[in-house]
Amino acid sequence: MSAPNDRALRSPVTAPPGGVMTDEVGVITGDLELATSCTNGEVRVWIRYAGAEEWYRISAADCRLYDPRDHEPLHAALVAVLNRPTAHLHG
Repeated sequence: MSAPNDRALRSPVTAPPGGVMTDEVGVITGDLELATSCTNGEVRVWIRYAGAEEWYRISAADCRLYDPRDHEPLHAALVAVLNRPTAHLHG
């Protein structure tokens, strides 16, 4: 199984209601860590349980960027979509 390289961007997130769908194990929930890497415009996206060693691929999240400088804004957008630490308080 692949894992993000040392240059990958990483951020803590708390899964939204319904969790995050992965290719390997299905839905994961709770406190997670998101990682994205960009090589020659090809973005790869991983997620794992906070503090765990095993990474999973987020289903259908990989993409290609026209400009690799957009990697950081894309990573920030993924964090904004996936990080829902207080979602359970609104439902």
